[in-house]
Amino acid sequence: MYFLYMYNISMVEIKGVTKTYGKKDNLFKALDNVSATIKDSTTVAITGKSGSGKSTLMHVISGLDHATSGEVIINNKPLHSMNKKEVDKFRSDQIGFIFQAFFIEGNQTCLNNVMLPLEIAGTSPKRRVKLAKEALKSVDLEDKINQKAKNLSGGQKQRLAIARAIVNKPKLIFADEPTGNLDSVTGNLVTKLLFDLNKSLKATLIIVTHDKDLASKCSQQIILKDGKIISNKLKKRAKVKK
Repeated sequence: MYFLYMYNISMVEIKGVTKTYGKKDNLFKALDNVSATIKDSTTVAITGKSGSGKSTLMHVISGLDHATSGEVIINNKPLHSMNKKEVDKFRSDQIGFIFQAFFIEGNQTCLNNVMLPLEIAGTSPKRRVKLAKEALKSVDLEDKINQKAKNLSGGQKQRLAIARAIVNKPKLIFADEPTGNLDSVTGNLVTKLLFDLNKSLKATLIIVTHDKDLASKCSQQIILKDGKIISNKLKKRAKVKK
């Protein structure tokens, strides 16, 4: 069973974020004065057509990239106020990443794949094994512990990538097109797994996706076009009858 991590991320605040690439005539504005608030433990879909700025926004929120201007504030602390070492520790301790391309080590066992972030974080060998086994069990891969990752099916590889992303019990999970390489049946299973983890870990789940059905399952939908937010919808909670 997972226990809450010692840190508690209350919310993500994005304030007037602009991200540009290039200079002068070659200047490209990937994000244009983007502002939004993401509450703790919620599920968020960032959607829009290719080139709309979805992945750039995810990278800026997570600290993988830096905004040209504006602020990203997480738990009342601006990311830009952290030095590189602090940002790296923040990502290691509090964030899990799931990518469409899996990025797993095919010649390594499932156990070794999941232990990798813990090894980088300096976790003791005994605890690495314990946490990795727990993570694999949570994605129904406990019977694949000693199998090499290259021998897994596509859906199993994505579940392995999810296990690696959650092994540090993150409070923020970023999933970039997590079902993009999967068939519809396997994609639905992975989607259910992500939403189950959102509840069990009480983690904020931020999904970048083209999939309208997946986006509709989230409690908040942020739609981008040409680097700008054109819609930011929150699902209304059903009223409890007295």
